[in-house]
Amino acid sequence: MDENNEKQSRRVLRGVVTGDRMDKTVVVEVQHRVRHHTYKKYISRRVRYKAHDAKNECHVGDQVLIIESRPMSGDKRWRVQRIVERAR
Repeated sequence: MDENNEKQSRRVLRGVVTGDRMDKTVVVEVQHRVRHHTYKKYISRRVRYKAHDAKNECHVGDQVLIIESRPMSGDKRWRVQRIVERAR
């Protein structure tokens, strides 16, 4: 165990809200770049996560930080930590 009995650090990701139609849930798309193992070129990959938005304050296009959390439903394991930038 770590000193002071701290929790394990949780992953924090930055992404863009692509869906906000569900109640207290948003779909967040996170993009990252990976290097192709054969061709050594960089490729953009995307992953879509469902995140808990307790106050329903996120809208499509917002940049948000999401943090890992306990499972809240069948496929919702992330929480919206804060809104970094509002959509224009």
